[in-house]
Amino acid sequence: MIEISFGKLLLLAIVALVVLGPEKLPGAARTAGALIRRMRNGWDSVRAEVEREIQAEEIRRTLRETAETARQAQDSVRDGIRGTAEQWQGEVKSAHDSVREVIADARITSTPQPAPDPNEHMLPLNKVPTPVDAAPEPETDVRNSTHDRG
Repeated sequence: MIEISFGKLLLLAIVALVVLGPEKLPGAARTAGALIRRMRNGWDSVRAEVEREIQAEEIRRTLRETAETARQAQDSVRDGIRGTAEQWQGEVKSAHDSVREVIADARITSTPQPAPDPNEHMLPLNKVPTPVDAAPEPETDVRNSTHDRG
């Protein structure tokens, strides 16, 4: 603001006393004080408003920077997920193709085997086993076994 030294203030008071006279000087001093107070309040109001605008602009700038950082992080995560998904899809497709090749090779190299006959090991219902059907027992030579003992 305006700097007024003590000497300048004293000179101003003497000029005001001479110009206005002792009767009007107190009223003029009150009016001058009120004007100075209004000017100071107006100046303080303007300064406070400018400071608020500066702070609001700083907040907006910080908000924009934070939003941009968040957007970049989101894009980075999205790209990472997309890359991983594409990689997995490629691996799954490769595994699927490998399995198809193995199945195709197995079909080509294998010959169909006849189905086993479920009645193969069963006896017919109308046939009763006879001693002839039983397997013959091996014969033992009794003569050779008695001579060997003694």
